[in-house]
Amino acid sequence: MTPRATYRFQFHKDFTFADAEALVPYLDEVGISHLYASPITTARSGSTHGYDVVDPTRINPELGGEEAFRSLVAALRARDMGVIIDIVPNHMGVTGGENAWWNDVLTHGEDSEFARYFDIDWHEKLVLPILGDPLAQTLASGALKVEQADGRYVLEAYGEHRLPIRDEDQATAATDDIAALVDRQHYRLASWRVANDELNWRRFFTINDLAGLRAEDPVVFDATHALYFRLYAEGLIDGVRVDHVDGLTDPGGYCRQLRARFDAIERSADAPPGPAYIVIEKILADGEPLSTDWGVDGTSGYDFMEQVTALLHAPAGAEPLARLWAETSGRSADFAPEELRARQELLAWQFDAQLRRCVEAFVALAHSTPECDGLTRGMLDRAIERLLWVFPVYRTYGTGDAAPAADAAVRETVRQRVAQFVPPGEGAVIARILAWLAGEGPGDTRLAAEAVREFQQLSAPIAAKAVEDTAFYRYGRLLSRNDVGFDAARMSLKIDDFHAAMVDRARDWPAAMLATATHDHKRGEDVRARLAVLSEVPDLWRARVEHWLELSAPYAEGVGPADTYMLFQTLFGAWPANLDAFNAEGLCDYAERIVAWQEKALREAKLRSSWEAPDEAYESRCHDLARTLLDPERSGAFLYDMTVFVTRLAPAAAANGLAQVALRYSVPGVPDLYQGTEAADLSLVDPDNRRPVDYACLRAWSDGETPAKMALIKRLLTLRREHPEVFADGGYEPVALTGIRADRAIAFRRFGKQASLRCVVPLRGAERHLDRIDVRTWWGDTALASGEMLADLLGERALSVELLP
Repeated sequence: MTPRATYRFQFHKDFTFADAEALVPYLDEVGISHLYASPITTARSGSTHGYDVVDPTRINPELGGEEAFRSLVAALRARDMGVIIDIVPNHMGVTGGENAWWNDVLTHGEDSEFARYFDIDWHEKLVLPILGDPLAQTLASGALKVEQADGRYVLEAYGEHRLPIRDEDQATAATDDIAALVDRQHYRLASWRVANDELNWRRFFTINDLAGLRAEDPVVFDATHALYFRLYAEGLIDGVRVDHVDGLTDPGGYCRQLRARFDAIERSADAPPGPAYIVIEKILADGEPLSTDWGVDGTSGYDFMEQVTALLHAPAGAEPLARLWAETSGRSADFAPEELRARQELLAWQFDAQLRRCVEAFVALAHSTPECDGLTRGMLDRAIERLLWVFPVYRTYGTGDAAPAADAAVRETVRQRVAQFVPPGEGAVIARILAWLAGEGPGDTRLAAEAVREFQQLSAPIAAKAVEDTAFYRYGRLLSRNDVGFDAARMSLKIDDFHAAMVDRARDWPAAMLATATHDHKRGEDVRARLAVLSEVPDLWRARVEHWLELSAPYAEGVGPADTYMLFQTLFGAWPANLDAFNAEGLCDYAERIVAWQEKALREAKLRSSWEAPDEAYESRCHDLARTLLDPERSGAFLYDMTVFVTRLAPAAAANGLAQVALRYSVPGVPDLYQGTEAADLSLVDPDNRRPVDYACLRAWSDGETPAKMALIKRLLTLRREHPEVFADGGYEPVALTGIRADRAIAFRRFGKQASLRCVVPLRGAERHLDRIDVRTWWGDTALASGEMLADLLGERALSVELLP
């Protein structure tokens, strides 16, 4: 059952199924067809997100358990609404002692029936990097103790970790020498600091708390998906969103298997008709296609978020903003050097163990065939490292003996990019590895499959951690272009290219999700919309920045200029609605949000601080600067100037926000509404974007004088409800514009058999708003191909969305 529109809820112990059930009438009134739930399976106690699943076979009791979930579904079904759930097939939470499968592996080692569930290299003991110090030091300090829990002896570390002890040691555990006892276990305790170098099991990105699952194993697939299939059979869910599909060994094979299993289920008689709705969390690079043979309905919407955000940015702002960034920060004007450096650093540091396992896999493959005689470990190491420096997408999808046709373009791009880094005489090594990725290399096919798997499961986290979670925090040309799935090197998207993408979407992915806000975004949709205005007024922004640098100079000593510049952007972009320069309490609250953002931004950048080794002195200087700038007693001039600037650009920012809404609810696809963003979304990166939502306020707005953003959402969702043939099945047709402002609006038609929708959305109109140019003067002779003048069609309206016969 394809949703008409989804609403994303982040469930946790303080927002349960019962809380969601109370909001079902509100969701129905807004026009939502499906609740889109964060993971509902049992996660670690107190989890605020649900992705650290410890038991995928039962619904989380902290959320209310299965009984409360059934009650929620019944309330939705009573209004002809449904549920899509987020599932996590790639990994499980393994710390805290709550994962029975992992505990069994620790107890029985490779002989555990669950050893096959996790991606572990059993050539040595399983490494557990949970200690604060090296093992010998930890033993000497007495931080490791033998305790009893549930009738068995366990090892307790720091009063926090409880680790099972082998069955063979239970009788003597209380009297044994503890060092000898630890040495006999199936795991090796180690300092957390060795994880990057010595970890011998696949983790999720760089998170030691999350262990990779082997979903390609049929036994593992069945065990981890049985609950989802039962819920679908009983009509309790209508589909799934698959988290981090690129972490799996064979994403395409997994998706096809998932589709086949759902399609084979006979649903209960009172359940809505199928097929199951399946979308995947997949980051697509610019120009990267999503394979149409995976059996999915599309992605969860990061690609649309990138496209619509880029459309709002003015291309003319790219060069002057890059120059301002470079002059102010002393860093590169271009993104490419930042990305390259981040990839090099993380490969050499956070992914060293995984890189070495990848190299070893290719060494074994090379040794399996005489054709690779003379191919040394060093050559393979250098080649793999350099390929990962320049890889343009998350991953390719080869299986060792074959590869999809779409991978060929990726390999060619890599071949061209890597050439400048290849040592003399070693180009043939690069060619050999690319051939293996293509399924065309020599050697043992089993070893080839393993080597290709290792490479592909390494390239994806490198892209995520080096680009999105490192370089994006180092490069500050314009922060609205640094978000999940975005191309920070590109400032804007041409209207014709946006049209082309929507035509493709209508043809291939009419049911893919359309998102502009998510639980993972780095800046809220209205923060990005406001920052986008700066691309239209770079000279005006430069003047403000230079003035603010002067005003902040007495307080900014010891704070890097790049961090100061990104602070200015963030203060401007996330400035709360109706916050003035004299509201001390409101400014104090805002300061603490900014400080939390600063801490994460500084540590993710890994330049002046990091999660592993926080530089608290430097962080404090940055926090002091933020708090000072937001203190009316000390920074009155700055606050006055900032509030004037925010107010001056507010009309242009609001227009961007409404344009974003109009496009999300009008183009082909299923629009997703992230919790609370029917109001202004001025959030920052998590946990800021997961703050509690004031639903009492939203319901009051919905019942009374509705703000423009919410009103537009409700209006478009009403149209979607009343004319499904236009939106669910209708095509997409660009409408040409002519005249002086033809590049300042986008127009298109969605058409069904009985009616069509015409949408005209102004773009990049900061000049008009700033100079208060008359509508007719601004649009001049700009007209639709039909001859209708935009000045007549729009008037003072922000946009035009009209149903036509």
